[in-house]
Amino acid sequence: MILSLASLSKTFGTTKAVDDVSLTIPEGEFLTIVGPSGSGKSTLVRLLAGLETPSGGDLFLREARITDTPANKRPTAMVFQSLALFDHRSVGQNIEFAMKMKGVPALARRARAMELLQLVRLPAEYYSRSVTQCSGGERQRVALARAFASDPEILFFDEPLSAIDYRLRKTLEVELKELHQRTGRTFVYITHSLEEAMVMSDRIAIMQDGRIIQTGTPAQIYGAPANRFVASFMGEVNILTVENKGDGQAAFVEIGQPIAKPGGAYAMVRPEALAQGAGDISAQLTVTQRLMLGSRTQVHLSSETGAILISEIPGTAPDLLIGSTHSFSFATQDIAWMET
Repeated sequence: MILSLASLSKTFGTTKAVDDVSLTIPEGEFLTIVGPSGSGKSTLVRLLAGLETPSGGDLFLREARITDTPANKRPTAMVFQSLALFDHRSVGQNIEFAMKMKGVPALARRARAMELLQLVRLPAEYYSRSVTQCSGGERQRVALARAFASDPEILFFDEPLSAIDYRLRKTLEVELKELHQRTGRTFVYITHSLEEAMVMSDRIAIMQDGRIIQTGTPAQIYGAPANRFVASFMGEVNILTVENKGDGQAAFVEIGQPIAKPGGAYAMVRPEALAQGAGDISAQLTVTQRLMLGSRTQVHLSSETGAILISEIPGTAPDLLIGSTHSFSFATQDIAWMET
């Protein structure tokens, strides 16, 4: 483990921004910390980077305690949401800044900057270009090169892609994942976008109210959420209430269908698992809305009880017209059970 958090906390007045968080991060992992605004994820990464002082708990780099170690004394680097580039300096000067502060000779700085331009896939001639002449994606690459210039063991990212348009963001997500694979460094990434986390991460940690409530691989988080909050945060979802009838019998309240052995108080079924036709659990549902999503169609469906469920069908689904009623079903193996 390269980084270990032991009961880490941060309080601002009466507000606990980070509340008793313990976590271990293996060397070389791409860990993404995800949560809604106000969940404490940005405060947590600032604690890890040494930009905030904890109110309680400890932080260890391998086995050495670094809780009180200043940020500039840690083998880490940070890429901010604002990027924090120097607009009055060239690309090369931005990349070399940390090396210059450490007294690295000019020729060595330039040689390293040229290596880093190649690493982030920017042409060598960008060395002399003003950062104000760079596009949003190019500025992101300059910020990455500058972060790598200090040869950090861990790189922290605080929502660096949030201000970029969708198409470029998708490109940079793939490039960040490839950069992580090429360098083998430890990445700790903060975002409110579950899509970013799913694309890039080896492991995801979900935060709510200053606490980490679930960690796991993208597949584990998506397929077996810890509770309704995680399930809903992961994207579109059907959460059905299970009502016990006694004698081992129960039923889904929203669609009235029985089930023999419920595993919890709530059942989560993903939209792609709710399909047309007969199956283990079936119901007659009426189409109330159609949304085209490119290669698939999302339909909103109303049950006899008034519940609204969501299904996603490959293609254009021409027979699912608003107002039409169809049989939909899901398999028991596609249910994720939750108590809360």
